[in-house]
Amino acid sequence: QVRLVESGGGLVQAGGSLRLSCATSGRTFSTYATGWFRQAPGKEREFVAAISWTGRNIVYADSVKGRFTISSDNAKTTVNLQMNSLEPEDTAVYYCAVDLRGRGSSHGEAYDYWGQGTQVTVSS
Repeated sequence: QVRLVESGGGLVQAGGSLRLSCATSGRTFSTYATGWFRQAPGKEREFVAAISWTGRNIVYADSVKGRFTISSDNAKTTVNLQMNSLEPEDTAVYYCAVDLRGRGSSHGEAYDYWGQGTQVTVSS
């Protein structure tokens, strides 16, 4: 079993920044990929970013490219999402997820474990 815990959400004004963290514990695998997704009220879940175990393969959604940066720590137990130039449209619950096959897909169905989510609210 893999446990994921997100942190770092909160309320910020448009143009501000937040840093989300996803801490992984439990039965982990050395080659898993980690992704961030978000879901706004009344909308479907959407892909935000993903990073492979090595950190060499990174993918971003077009809507966040150039504003968000995904990274992992040296111990590979925490994946961060630095979010800059935040917009009201970024308001959502943000979830991290683990893909045990290491694909780092933009499709949520590829992920095996999910965190509980952290709320990000951007005021205009």
